Amino acid sequence: MALLEGKVALVTGAGAGIGRGIARRFVREGAAVLIAEVHEENGRKVEQELTAELGGRACFLHTDVKKKEQIEAAVETAVTRFGGLDILVNNAVGLTPNILLEQKTDEMLNHAFTVGLMASWWAMRAALPHMKARGGGRMINFFSLDVETGAWLHADYNITKAAIQGLTRSAAAEWGRFNICVNAIAPTAMGTVFFEYAKKTPGFAEAAAKRKPLGRNGDPEADIAPVAVFLACEMSRYVTGETIHADGGLHMPGYDSKPADIAALERQGA
Repeated sequence: MALLEGKVALVTGAGAGIGRGIARRFVREGAAVLIAEVHEENGRKVEQELTAELGGRACFLHTDVKKKEQIEAAVETAVTRFGGLDILVNNAVGLTPNILLEQKTDEMLNHAFTVGLMASWWAMRAALPHMKARGGGRMINFFSLDVETGAWLHADYNITKAAIQGLTRSAAAEWGRFNICVNAIAPTAMGTVFFEYAKKTPGFAEAAAKRKPLGRNGDPEADIAPVAVFLACEMSRYVTGETIHADGGLHMPGYDSKPADIAALERQGA
């Protein structure tokens, strides 16, 4: 039997990259998937993939995770369309320009925080009563190795991801009484941002692969999504409050993100 047979999942940011990979893998494992995505074309394309190509049950709903009411609507749509909610994957992320910490603006931090932390907070609270009604559930958030390395030029992102880990552990501690497991994944994969860097920087992909003990870059569907499946299925029924690094071992050596020409970045922001 498929690992997620009969389960209902909501995946935010499922129109591309890691979110898309997870949605595809969930459908392969028997889950019905609500694709909560802000980009209409991407969302409809993934819906078509999941239904026509993979023969699964899926529904796209245009969702701007910066808006609480739209997240709540996504939860309600999943319940109405598929009969309940068992799995929540808070994958959506809000990125800002790569600039020095002192050049980051309040607006940038607010954007990263809203799309990351607040959207996860809203989705988890909206999902809670429905998971309680099902006798339990699984919530999966996303952490980042960038927090552990203090990655340069990502201050607002790092702050947000650190907060998400706090939210994950708090929910795991308090909602265990409802048989809800709450965990996080810290992935490194060939997602949307990876391909943007690779396009702009010759040799980036090769260098990124060499930094990892496994010597290759991760695939969203083949390498990251199976970890999400594990955290969403009965095999992880005794795992909660955990953060799993799915990064080819990169968290062991870490990486140096210090820019080669800091003076140039300082002049750029002057």
